[in-house]
Amino acid sequence: MSGHSKFANIKHKKEKNDAAKGKIFTMIGREIAVAVKEGGPDPSNNFKLAQVIAKAKANNVPNDTIERGIKKAAGEGGAVNYETATYEGYGPSGTAIIVRCLTDNKNRTAANVRNCFTKGQGSIGTQGCVSYMFDEKGQIIIDKEECDMDADDLMMAALDAGAEDFSEEDDSYEIITDPADFENVRKALEDAGIAMASAEVTMIPQNYVTLTEEADIVNIGRILDFLDDDDDVQEVFHNWEE
Repeated sequence: MSGHSKFANIKHKKEKNDAAKGKIFTMIGREIAVAVKEGGPDPSNNFKLAQVIAKAKANNVPNDTIERGIKKAAGEGGAVNYETATYEGYGPSGTAIIVRCLTDNKNRTAANVRNCFTKGQGSIGTQGCVSYMFDEKGQIIIDKEECDMDADDLMMAALDAGAEDFSEEDDSYEIITDPADFENVRKALEDAGIAMASAEVTMIPQNYVTLTEEADIVNIGRILDFLDDDDDVQEVFHNWEE
């Protein structure tokens, strides 16, 4: 899995997120609302909520904001009912893109997502048209500058907790887990005092696509930027080698 700098992408996303923290908090709030509705307010008994909380902490969402979101979601009445919607499509030169949304109006969201693709010369496809090119995995990224533990010790700690794979990049470590083992591994690292730059269950491309034409690079950038700006879009996965 080496050769693709996941940490560089995360730093890029965090820089964008820092300029739009309001949207990040809104996105996390929606995910908390859905997780609490589906499994209750106790993260020890709600795996999905535990995942969202881990994601929130990795995005520097304050604990009191997380707690308020859980209490609000657990309250009776007045809450907006969000639905999950997933769209798959193609960017320039056949790049694969998966878009996950939480929305209170699927017609609006579908039209907006389609418009994002169109603006970058891409196209929406049918369900399953590109998701077979990705594997759902737990992924934990650790910034080397924030980690005092020796690489071998970190690897053994992760593997002992149930991780599938451990790899080292120039600036980071990547730990891969089965989705079912993600929370156990994340919790073990947290208990060991290891800071995580990112910790989430995600879709990892089996292969990455390199774009060489300037027009293609501009167009996929347009698609991703427009999707990032849409309030209903929660996550975007793609196989473009940025």
